[in-house]
Formats: sequence, C-alpha cells, structure tokens
Amino acid sequence: MKTSAFLALATSLLLLTLPLEAQESFDDLLIPDGGARSRVHGIQVFPVAGRPFSAKDNIKWTRHREDGSTFTTYLFATVARDSQGRIFREHRHLVPGSTAQQFVQKYFVLLDPVAQTRTACTFSTRRCLISVYLASTKFVPSPDRPHDEGAGSLARESLGKDVIDDLNVVGTRETLSIAPSAAGNTSPLVVVGEYWYSPDLQVNLSVTRKDPRIGTQVLQLVDLSRGEPDPATFHVPDGFVVQDMRIPTRNEKVSPALRP
Repeated sequence: MKTSAFLALATSLLLLTLPLEAQESFDDLLIPDGGARSRVHGIQVFPVAGRPFSAKDNIKWTRHREDGSTFTTYLFATVARDSQGRIFREHRHLVPGSTAQQFVQKYFVLLDPVAQTRTACTFSTRRCLISVYLASTKFVPSPDRPHDEGAGSLARESLGKDVIDDLNVVGTRETLSIAPSAAGNTSPLVVVGEYWYSPDLQVNLSVTRKDPRIGTQVLQLVDLSRGEPDPATFHVPDGFVVQDMRIPTRNEKVSPALRP
C-alpha cells in the first residue's frame, strides 16, 4: 500500500511538472519580433510665408478584411503654420473611435524654414532632437504619362471648383493604374486620389485616397482658423531636453542643449 501510494504521488508530481517544463522550453524558442506598424501622414503642409492658419488634421482610415468586413481607425491632431512659414504638427496614435480624448500624443514636430531646423520632441522621453530641414515651398505634380516599361499609367482630371470653410478650392482626381506584377500584384490595380486644394492657403483641405492595398483614407483639415497661431506653439515647452544633431560649421559650436 505504501509503495502504491508513493508511486501515485510521484506520478502526480511528474504530471504537474510537465506543462511547466513545456512552457519553459517554448519560452527558450520564442524570438522577439518587431511587428508591423500602421502610420498615415496627414495633410501635406509646405512652409509658405504669409499664409498663417491653424486646424485639426482629421484622418479616417478604413481597411478591408479577407472575410469582407472592415475596420476603421481615426486620428485627430493639431497642425499650424505661422506667417514666417514655420510649421507645428502633432503626431498621435490611430484609435478605433472618433473621440478626441482617446488620441494619445506621441510626439510633435517643429519645422523652421528660416533657421532650416526640424525639431522632433517625444513625450515619453521628454527629449527633442534638432536636425537639418530643407524643404520646398510647393509641390510639383508629376505629368500625366505612362510609367516606365509599361508598369502602369497616371491620369489626372479636374473635379471643378467648390467651397470648404469659406475658402475656394479646386478639385483634382488622380488615377494610377498599376499593371500586373509591377507591385507584386497578380491582377491590375487602380489607385484613386481626390484632392481639394485651396490656392489661397496653398494647402489641400481634403484628400481621399482609395488604394486596394491599404484601404481608404480620408484626410481633412477641420476647425480651420485663418489667424496667426500662438507664437508659443513654435517653441519647445519647458521640461524637454534638447539635443542638436546637426554637424557644426568651422566657426560654429553647437551646444547639446541648444533650444531652437
């Protein structure tokens, strides 16, 4: 009886340890993965002087699943430009809802065309990095033409004129046709972009991108104000450590804690 009880107890202990040993063995084989990240760049803003504004960059991104269902994420962030052409832009997380309180701020960027600096500040580390900023003041669209080696073609058509937030806008539709195998696709792809451009502000007020590879993205500038933004918007807030990553010239010494 004692031997049988001892064997039963030993067997129970062995069974209890097997899952733990299997789990430890699995952990030894598990390799960390960088994963995939989703990011949507907001309305493109160029450093144009004399045309100040502030607005909210409102983004809606709808993607399609293999079973035919869709899932939609939103982003709501501040963007501004002053009379000098300086640009302030927030970058926030996409969230599955349109409530402004849900949008966690990751970092913001200050672009200064006069000082030729790009200052990126991360909230989690309370640190800013300054780099060189050399940007064009306007966008030059590519001409309507077939792509190289028959890979596809780009066509552009006018959508006429309209009014958004009391601003006159001009509409344009671009259709990009991608031939099979040109982008890893087995059948032809059609990518459509619609842009409503304000000649007065020299910025798009509404953009819609329809791409079968990534879904549909609708970008809009909302809560638009034509006034001069608060000057404090274009300075690094207190509590951030600023590091200049630019290469100093012969006659210049750049401090690691230089503020823009």
